Amino acid sequence: MKFSPFLVLLTILFLNTDFSIAQNTSAKLTEIITGVQDHKGYDKEEFPLGLFTEEFYRRESVFALETLKELETIQKKELSQTEQISLKLLKFKLQETVDFYKYEAYLNPLLSDVGFHLSLPYQVRDLANYGQVKAYLNKLNAIPVYVDQHLALLREGIEKGITQPKVIFKGYETTYNDQIVKNAKESYYYSPFKNLPTGLSLEQRDSVLQAAETAIDKNVVPQFKRIKKFFETEYLTKARNSIGVSEIPNGREYYQNRLNYYTTLNLTAEEIHQIGLEEVARINAEMKKIIAEVNFEGSFDEFIAFLRTDDQFYATSAENLLKEARNISKKIDAQLPKFFKKLPRKPYGVAPVPDAIAPKYTTGRYISAQDDTQPGYYWVNTYDLPSRPLYVLPSLTAHEAVPGHHLQISLNGELGDSIPEFRRNFYLSAYGEGWGLYSEFLAEEMGLYTTPYEMFGKLTYEQWRACRLVVDTGIHALGWTKEQAVDFLRINTALSFHEINTEVDRYISWPGQAVSYKIGELKIRELREKAEKELGENFDIRDFHEVILSQGTVTLTIMEELVNNYIEKGKNIQQ
Repeated sequence: MKFSPFLVLLTILFLNTDFSIAQNTSAKLTEIITGVQDHKGYDKEEFPLGLFTEEFYRRESVFALETLKELETIQKKELSQTEQISLKLLKFKLQETVDFYKYEAYLNPLLSDVGFHLSLPYQVRDLANYGQVKAYLNKLNAIPVYVDQHLALLREGIEKGITQPKVIFKGYETTYNDQIVKNAKESYYYSPFKNLPTGLSLEQRDSVLQAAETAIDKNVVPQFKRIKKFFETEYLTKARNSIGVSEIPNGREYYQNRLNYYTTLNLTAEEIHQIGLEEVARINAEMKKIIAEVNFEGSFDEFIAFLRTDDQFYATSAENLLKEARNISKKIDAQLPKFFKKLPRKPYGVAPVPDAIAPKYTTGRYISAQDDTQPGYYWVNTYDLPSRPLYVLPSLTAHEAVPGHHLQISLNGELGDSIPEFRRNFYLSAYGEGWGLYSEFLAEEMGLYTTPYEMFGKLTYEQWRACRLVVDTGIHALGWTKEQAVDFLRINTALSFHEINTEVDRYISWPGQAVSYKIGELKIRELREKAEKELGENFDIRDFHEVILSQGTVTLTIMEELVNNYIEKGKNIQQ
């Protein structure tokens, strides 16, 4: 067959044109992403704790809208797979900035266990060098401005009827009273200065310690006194009585927006509520099988009461609880190579939730490293030991440490130049919390649950997340009272009464977030079942996990596309 030189030339020109268009499109996307990443919004040296003003949020919304318009001109078919994912995620991220301003969420910087002043303890870390010491001192000295900004927002929220419900503030006084100390050295914020870096000169140490006491005496303790006065004389008297976010201005629309954001899908409150009821029924049947297995003579409620009250299920000291958590962590570490091709370089520690926030804090949480000199931390709440059963500790550890949050978040951060910077620190609850709950399921395959009670603990944690679908939508869309929410959790889970109350307060104060766990986990398990079925004996669990984790944090829709591509490639290899 002969080829016309003219046709060959046209083909070359056509291919080069296509390549040139793809290059230009890729370059334009990179330019926009760089612009977003370089966008400061405020002077971080002037505001080391961040800028929190209405004008700042308005400017950020305008910037996001303008960038979204630019992104609409990008032809995604000219992009690589990773670039297409970056495009979708950047749009998702920018839309959230727009919605945050649109629904005036900035006027409500409070949650039952996180937010505003409760965010300050996260700044307290070990200090590795003189630079970190100075940066930490700057943050302590910035607290007055930080408090000024937030009180202004909260006061505007009160005027507009955008507040948290009164019901979540029982015991809230501990969040500020515990920080009002007479001696600066007794302050939680002084603790990093008790173990200063060894490289500091004697003169530097003396200067730092003096500056630390001054900062706490003048800029930390007085601000917590202001916070106390504000809550007790202004905010708590004007907080709303209703608990559902649908009761605030534009609340119903806002709640659907939160469900869309936290699930990354388009599910209505009613659809999520029904999924929850079906999951609760399924898991309840599994729990009853275990009750029969241990030959317990009594009802489901009596078995739950037995778990809540029998001393064998509780640690005798905070240190014993932490030792058990560390022991479980090391057991899981040994199993990881069987399930994952790539493991994170970053280590993690196991530490107690700081006393400053423990009373209103959840049972455990993963805390990411702030920089390369620090590990991640799996925080275990040692407050109120009778509410911290040992039989749920394997599930908690798998979720918060490995193979859960530490593994996923650290690998995300270690993807390097293969993804843009904004994606290395990006977090979506449906993906991250879905992975955490899936990790509890995966821990069963790792042999982590060694007794029927620990298996029951695994199920009660899964049931807890299923109940969230019912309770969150019940509170914010279906008119449930707090008592209904508490009763639903009490009847269907083995959570302690303390945990149930702190959890319900959290759902009330943080609409929509709680449903992300179960929705994300269900999607991952659905995709795994699909891959196992279609690939048969060629299915490799390590390959599957590589696909889920390879692009870092993604929406559930993107995750499904990745897995479908993996299945198709697997089928082609088989043929």
